[in-house]
Amino acid sequence: MARLFPLATAPGVADTATRWLRGERWDEAVPRPASTVMLVRDGAQGVEVFLLRRVAKMAFAPSTLVFPGGGVDAADAEPDLPWAGPSPAEWARRMGCAEDVARMAVVAAVREVFEECGVLLAGPDPTGGLADVSGPRWRALRDDLAAHRTSLSRVLLDEHLVLRSDLVVVKAHWLTPVFEPRRYDTWFFAAVMPGHQEADGDTSEADHAAWFAPGALLEAWAAGEVSMLPPTVVSVESVRDAASAAAFVEHSDRVPLLLPEVVDTPDGPAMELVEVGG
Repeated sequence: MARLFPLATAPGVADTATRWLRGERWDEAVPRPASTVMLVRDGAQGVEVFLLRRVAKMAFAPSTLVFPGGGVDAADAEPDLPWAGPSPAEWARRMGCAEDVARMAVVAAVREVFEECGVLLAGPDPTGGLADVSGPRWRALRDDLAAHRTSLSRVLLDEHLVLRSDLVVVKAHWLTPVFEPRRYDTWFFAAVMPGHQEADGDTSEADHAAWFAPGALLEAWAAGEVSMLPPTVVSVESVRDAASAAAFVEHSDRVPLLLPEVVDTPDGPAMELVEVGG
């Protein structure tokens, strides 16, 4: 049976989705490549996951809980970026996409999670500990990255660090519905929170950030107390079902492209999850 999400549970898209369902049409936006990261850790009551609440003025998903992430940037393709771990070719095999697409998606994931919450999945060597990114100098580097005054490649080269692609895994692949004015082709990654770093959510795009117990968060979403889009809900459910953070951070065996589509049901309009090409 297809998974359905009543539009009432996704108020940020209800208006445009309803208009599309009623037959209105407009030019479909070209999806922008993007990456997002589920940071997880073991908590007292089980696995916890880090989310940000987007500020109300955001054009896409305002006041909605999301994982750290954002669009792929042209600078993510810089060829001299120091890289350790599985190669881009291996990542392309896992993700079922072109090598350059896979490489840029992984780089964007590492960059975005650093920009938005101060966690840098990079270290001085391919297998050792990660960098200490505390202090005002690293805060300034985050700001420079967010403002496109520098690139992740430049930061890693200057700091003698290598991106650790072995510390992230791919979990899912989602496409924004066709009726949305802003669309994203998003790879969902996961990583265990480094023990000596701190996720702070200090970004202009969010007004709140915290570690959440997945079960309680899903209950709050079902009660209408928080807003999450279907990809986030499905992802939080997968974290809830994990035995541990380490068990969750394993590559998905299969990563189909999922697209929510608006449909009419006896209970009212809803979003149905459709596997593209499936």
